[in-house]
Amino acid sequence: MSPTAAFSPPSANLAGKPFVPDWVPPPVTKASHNFAQLTSIDLSLLDSDDPAVVQNLIDQVKRAIRDDGFLFLENYGVSLEQLHHQFGLAQYMYNNISEQDKERLLFDPDTGRWSGYKHPYGFKRHRAVPDGIEQFNWYTADWEDRSRVPECLHPFMDEIEAFCNYLTQSVNRRLLTLFSRVLELPDDYLWDSVQSHGSPTGEGYFRHALFRPVQKETEAASKGLRMHGHTDFGLTTLLFSVPISCLQIWGHDEQWYYVPYKPGALVVNIGDTLEIVSGGHFKATRHRVFKPPVDQLHEERLSLVLFNSSVGDLRMEPAYSSPLIKREGCVEDQGVYKEFMERTAQGQLVPTNRQWREIQIATATDPTDTVRNRVGADQVLINGKLMHQREYMGVKVVLPV
Repeated sequence: MSPTAAFSPPSANLAGKPFVPDWVPPPVTKASHNFAQLTSIDLSLLDSDDPAVVQNLIDQVKRAIRDDGFLFLENYGVSLEQLHHQFGLAQYMYNNISEQDKERLLFDPDTGRWSGYKHPYGFKRHRAVPDGIEQFNWYTADWEDRSRVPECLHPFMDEIEAFCNYLTQSVNRRLLTLFSRVLELPDDYLWDSVQSHGSPTGEGYFRHALFRPVQKETEAASKGLRMHGHTDFGLTTLLFSVPISCLQIWGHDEQWYYVPYKPGALVVNIGDTLEIVSGGHFKATRHRVFKPPVDQLHEERLSLVLFNSSVGDLRMEPAYSSPLIKREGCVEDQGVYKEFMERTAQGQLVPTNRQWREIQIATATDPTDTVRNRVGADQVLINGKLMHQREYMGVKVVLPV
C-alpha cells in the first residue's frame, strides 16, 4: 500500500496575510495522580505492506474502543509545527475578534446547532452565569459564506479549510477504515454508508475553543465542572491533545481520570452513532471537562476539535451485515445502544441522526444551573453514584455527572 500523503497546507506567508504570533504551549502539570492510561495508535501503520503489522494495528484498535472508547492517534500526517500554527490561528482569532463580530455571529443553540460564536456566559444565546468558555464553530453554511466568519480570520480561511479537509478526508477516513475492519466490513463501509459529506466537515463541525480560568463564584456553582459528563452524538471526535489537563474520562472503576498530554497527538473518542452501528461492540466515550490540577488553575486552555457527524436523515441501527455482529451478536447492555434497540423492539421509530444531535444541543444545560442540576430534576442517585439523567424523544440517557 502506498504511503498516505502528509498534510500540505497553503502558505502562511502570502501577501496580505497579517502576522500570526506563535502559539506557545503552556506548562504541563506536575501532577501525576488520577491520570488515565490510554492506548496510542500509530495511524501510519495502516499503510504497511506487511499484513501482520496491519492486523496487529486492527487488534490494538479493537481492544481500545471496546475497553475505553478512547484512544490516542499519532503519525496521522500533520506535523507538530503545522498543528501549532493552527493553534496560533485560533489564538489570533480570540485576540482580534471584534465586539461587533461577537454580536453579529452570536450562536443560537435553540436551533439545534452550535454554529457561530459562543459567548463566555453559558450554553444559551442569552447571557447566564459566566463560564469563561468562548468558541467559534464552523458548520456547512459557515464554510460556504465568508460573511459568517469573523473578519479577522478572512485572510486565513484557506489554511483553516485545508486543515479541516485533511482531517475529514484523510485522517477520519483512515480511522473509519480501521473501525470498518474491526467490524470485518469493507474498508469504506462507514465512510460511504454512515459518514456525512458535502463540506470540509460534512454535517459535523469544527471548533476553536478557549477556556479561560474559572471565576470563584462560577466554580462554587458548578462544583468544578466546566462541561457535564456526556457522550458525543456523532461518529468520531478528533480532539488535539493540549497541556492544560481538563479533559476527563470515566473509567471501568466508575471514577473520573484526567487524559494526559501527548504532544501532537489526536485524542479520539467514539460517539453514539458508532456505538449503535457496532451493535454495542464500540463504547461511546463518557467524558467531561473539569477544572485542571492546582498548578494550572490560572492558565488558559486553547482547544481545536473536529466533530464528525453521520448522515442526518439516517435512523441509527446496527450494521447487521458485519461478520463480527453475526458471529458474536450485539452487546445488549451497552449504553445508548440498549435504549435504541428497546425502542425498535417496541415497534417505535428511533430518532434520525439529525434529530438526535439537535435535540441535545437545543436542550443543553449549564453546570452552573442549580435548578436543573440537582437530584429530583436532571440528576439521580444510582448505586450511590450521582448521575445525569435526560430523555430525548423517548430515549433515556443516563451518564455520570
